[in-house]
Formats: sequence, structure tokens, C-alpha cells
Amino acid sequence: MNLPDINNSLDKAARGILDFLMPRRCPFCGAVAGKKLLCEHCSETLPFTGEHAVEETACAAPFYYEGPVRQAILNFKFRGKVGALECFGSLMARCAAEHFSGEFDAITWVPVSKKRLKKRGFDQARYLTGSMCVDWHTEPLETLRKVVDNPAQSGIDSPEERRANVLGVYRAPDAAAGLRVLLADDVVTTGSTLSECARTLLTAGAAEVVCVTLAQARKDRPEKPRKTAK
Repeated sequence: MNLPDINNSLDKAARGILDFLMPRRCPFCGAVAGKKLLCEHCSETLPFTGEHAVEETACAAPFYYEGPVRQAILNFKFRGKVGALECFGSLMARCAAEHFSGEFDAITWVPVSKKRLKKRGFDQARYLTGSMCVDWHTEPLETLRKVVDNPAQSGIDSPEERRANVLGVYRAPDAAAGLRVLLADDVVTTGSTLSECARTLLTAGAAEVVCVTLAQARKDRPEKPRKTAK
């Protein structure tokens, strides 16, 4: 059974048993967190977005992408430390429910290319989305495919070059037609990737797109996805 299947099969009762047998550790510092998602220290000191989780955009995130949060995401994404998934998914689910309750019918993710999936071994946004869906007793809906293995956005500084780098690299079948979609990813910086994915979904017939990530850059925020004319 692969990891997404394991995550989706773990209901809250099963999680309670695991917490008893193997005490939960804080994914940001490694301290025992007991039954909580975070240890007491990290609950008080991590860079939470708080009232700035959404502001004027259609993307919500529980954290700013800095300090221990940045390191934990890098460990998950590039070093395969997936033990933090339950915490990450639960915090994203809470954030999305708080800011977008009643505004989406389906949950999907920003996919990686086949080449990057083969190299990394897993799709981090797919895993985060699967973990989110455990709390909602639902399944993610695959709505996007990445058809171009473009250079990583993290190596590009210019917002204009970032937008150009992702233009046309995604395709969407009709899976999201007529649906209000919650689109998930790990981090948002300029928002170019989320905006392009949202544009692709809206062009393919999605009724609305809102977004959630685990973390956001403190200054650069994505533009609100707008429905394109048919």
C-alpha cells in the first residue's frame, strides 16, 4: 500500500491508537508533542500567518515560509521526511475550512512532471492533499497534469520570468467541469504556479478556484484567479 492510501485509510480512531503506541513528535523541532500537532514551544514561536492568512487573495496558508517552517518543508520535499504529513495536512485543512468553508466542492493539487516524479519518488502536493482529505473523510480529485518538465520555479527570481516559465505547462481534462475547486500546493511565493493552474482549471470549465498552501512568502502573494472568457 503506498503512502496516499495509508493516509486516506487512517481515520481519527486509528490515529488515536497510533498516538498512544508511538507518541507524536513535533515535525518542526522533534520534541514529543503528545496528542497535539505541535509542541508547546513551536505553537508559540512558529511564524503563523494569523489574520494575514488570506488578505486580498484567494490563497490561504497557515505559515510564513521562513525559519523552522522552511526547513521542515525542505526536509519533507527533498529528503523524504514524510512523518510530518499528518501535522501539515491537518493545519492546511483547518486553514482552508476557516477561510473557504462552503466555497469548494472538490480538492485537487498542483502536480509535478513525470520526470520530476521519477527523480523525487513522490509528488509532495499530492501527499499533502491526501493528508488534508483524511480530516474531511473524502478523496482528492485529480484534475491537472503537468505536460512540460519546465525548470524549477525556485531557481527563478523575476516574477515575470516565473509567470513565463509556467505558461502552458499544465493540462486539465473535464474532471473539474462545473465544480468549485480547492487547489493545494506546498508553498506560494509569487503565485505564478497557482495562478496558471487556476487559469487552466477555469478554462477547462471549473466554476471557481480557491487555493491553500502550507506556507507563503511573507511579501509576495498570488493574484486572485479570474475566470477567463469562453
